[in-house]
Amino acid sequence: MQPKIMLVDDREDNLLSLETVLEPDGYRFVKASSGRQVLKTLLTDLDFALILMDVQMPNLNGFETASLIYERERLRHIPIIFITANNYGEENLFKGYRAGAVDYIYKPVNPDLLRAKVSVFVDLYRKNQRLIAQEQKLVAINRNLEMEINERKASEEKVTELNRQLLENIARLEAANKDLDLFAFMASHDLQAPLRKIRMFSDRLLGSPENNFGKEGRLYLNRIQEVSKRMQDLINDILRFSKISVEKQNFEEVDLNGVVGDVLSEMEGVILEKGASVTVDRLPVLPASTVLMGPLFSNLLSNSLKYSKKKEPPQIRIRYEEGPAVTSLGGREETRYGRIYIEDNGIGFDQKYADQIFDMFRRLHSSVEYEGTGIGLALCKKIVEMHKGYISALGRPGEGAVFIVSLPLGGLNGELVEKNHDISDLN
Repeated sequence: MQPKIMLVDDREDNLLSLETVLEPDGYRFVKASSGRQVLKTLLTDLDFALILMDVQMPNLNGFETASLIYERERLRHIPIIFITANNYGEENLFKGYRAGAVDYIYKPVNPDLLRAKVSVFVDLYRKNQRLIAQEQKLVAINRNLEMEINERKASEEKVTELNRQLLENIARLEAANKDLDLFAFMASHDLQAPLRKIRMFSDRLLGSPENNFGKEGRLYLNRIQEVSKRMQDLINDILRFSKISVEKQNFEEVDLNGVVGDVLSEMEGVILEKGASVTVDRLPVLPASTVLMGPLFSNLLSNSLKYSKKKEPPQIRIRYEEGPAVTSLGGREETRYGRIYIEDNGIGFDQKYADQIFDMFRRLHSSVEYEGTGIGLALCKKIVEMHKGYISALGRPGEGAVFIVSLPLGGLNGELVEKNHDISDLN
């Protein structure tokens, strides 16, 4: 913006003369013919680079007007140059300076001297304006920084409070889970005794020659035994799941080749009965629980044998490959995982159920078609997660299934990493 200068003189010709000399330098002018008009103008307009004011004016002279101007704090930044035709002597000069004048220009006015002096004060005004603008900018920046700091403090306090609540919730959930697991363990254990008696008494009734049951009576007793067996299998699975959840496991270097070999030996009868072919590649040695690895592979192999096709012998392959290093969720460390694939040529499943099959009691088929309690795969997931690993499944109806177990090869302090496998991996 153009600097603004106030010209004050009671004679119009003097005002015109000053304006003519200074106009080429690009200033804007506000003219006043009296001290009162000056004061009135300054009530609403404060942004002046300089006031050029004649000393000798009627009513209020220049000295008096300057004194009234500088009584206002907001106007003290405006420099005043007195223009006078008289040399008042040192005493009057001091009076002018005390009133607030910064300089004098004597009439007749020297145009070059006037322009030079005005230029100095205008340059000071411009520098002052830049300093004011920078100060305002710094004030705004400081205000914004204070707001950001306050917001950050508030956010940190909120995050701290949320973390505290989260830790409390986790502690409560862990306690509730332990109580629930303990309750399931105790309840299932207490159900065993009456169930054993039901099976024992029904066996005696069927085996006793003194009881002449008809065909219908024997049918009912056989059904009682079948239902009792299913119930006992369910209780045993719940007990096994609860025991794994409650007990603390010790980890050591485990050779999975030996574990799978023992499982296959135990399942030899079922494998022969189904006419199954089981191929096992070389498996790794990794830190794990010897107690838990057996049930893991036992349930996965049982699942493949159970859901085989009726007119096609089961073909199961267990193979291994070393996966890439995975960065933990905190980004602090990398963990290398070993992937174990259990592949079969069974009835498969729709991929949309890939996550649901690991839920407790989740079954995609009725117990009439395929026996089972719906706990086996949930148990597998529990075991894998206790090893800081993850398990997933791929399948297509009628084309078999693949279960992928990923276990850490190094220490057991890595984060649990979620990973999705694309169904195209089956091709």
